Amino acid sequence: MKNEKALYAVIDLKSFYASCECVARGLDPFTTPLIVSDPERNESSIVMSSSPFLKEKYHIPNVCRRRDVPKSIPGLIIAQPRMAHYIETSAKVVSILLDFVSEEDLHVYSIDESFINIGPYLSLSGKSPEQFVSDIQKTIKRQTGLTATAGIGPNMFLAKICLDNEGKKKPPYLARWEYGDVPTKLWKISPITKIWGISSGTEAHLKRIGIRSIEALAKTDVDLLTDEFGVMGKQLHDLANGRDGSDIREKYVPKEKSLSIGQTLMRDYSAKEAELIIREMCDDLCLRLREEGKKARLVGLYVGYDAETGGGFSRQASLDKGSDDNDVLYHALMELFHRHIEDFPIRRLGLSFGRMISSNIDQLDVFEDFEESQKRGQCQRAIDKIQLSYGKNSCLRASSLTEASTIKERHGQIGGHKA
Repeated sequence: MKNEKALYAVIDLKSFYASCECVARGLDPFTTPLIVSDPERNESSIVMSSSPFLKEKYHIPNVCRRRDVPKSIPGLIIAQPRMAHYIETSAKVVSILLDFVSEEDLHVYSIDESFINIGPYLSLSGKSPEQFVSDIQKTIKRQTGLTATAGIGPNMFLAKICLDNEGKKKPPYLARWEYGDVPTKLWKISPITKIWGISSGTEAHLKRIGIRSIEALAKTDVDLLTDEFGVMGKQLHDLANGRDGSDIREKYVPKEKSLSIGQTLMRDYSAKEAELIIREMCDDLCLRLREEGKKARLVGLYVGYDAETGGGFSRQASLDKGSDDNDVLYHALMELFHRHIEDFPIRRLGLSFGRMISSNIDQLDVFEDFEESQKRGQCQRAIDKIQLSYGKNSCLRASSLTEASTIKERHGQIGGHKA
């Protein structure tokens, strides 16, 4: 049944990583020149977050390259990323949100942004939507020191657009849009890609059929859009008119689950060196596979070459039967690797396992030594127990001691950065 009382708010933590670092240092994010970027990496490394001060005074975006940040900024602080701290702070904010709404009325969109359905709680609290959300912002500020921005709307889409185009702009960092604001606010947004969910490719397609604004999209015949975009055409028409039928209480459960892992290498790797990295990543992904009680029937491999060469390849291969065996899955990945690899420097690698089945399902193979397979599985599970009890670096292959190995450093990271 549709949630008739629904009224949505989006809560976004302003310059999250940079603000976390400022608060930890007892500094004001609005007066402190701070970026979050690994100072041990070169000038091409990513700036994960810039303080509000840098954004407003020096127009430095949230995500850029460190080389693009002027060195002449007085007192510039380069903060080492601390992902474990950010995750802990994010969890604290989610806990605060759950003091105001129930779990069924919360959707955590990202580490620094969440949707909440505030409608069912307004009559009980005796507050207006703005007062209710303002209380949330004040609580977050009081308990974490972070500034939360917010957008309120009759549906999730308008709440998000309200946040991005008004709520984030200036104090008190809170705005509310209604359906009546669609012609005067939503339709005036330009370029069209500033609308949540419209990509540059979709924009180019719309231009080819003469649609260059949100207003024009809203007034276009929906049948024409459906002819051009299929089911997405109706969705585009609805969004341009401020309509969104999503219900936060209808949680999406994917039919197909997959596991993936990837990394950007800090130097050029040869094909032979890359084989070691793929082996290490395969071992890590197999551990996750067994933790979930699954076997994979599909493996995927992505290889990206260096910037000068450009390109790379992404390929998949199906297995005759499901497996959680490190060796079986590694050999399947190696077949893909040797079939498609070219003699270029390698800088990016990614693996994925898909088409999962329960690990309880066991398909016998007359060409496989069953006893050898069982022994190998027992050995792998014994290693799993050691790693889960004493840390992933407690039991590794001897190859982890070689110069090309990245596994020990990677196990100390979260999201590619130091924990």
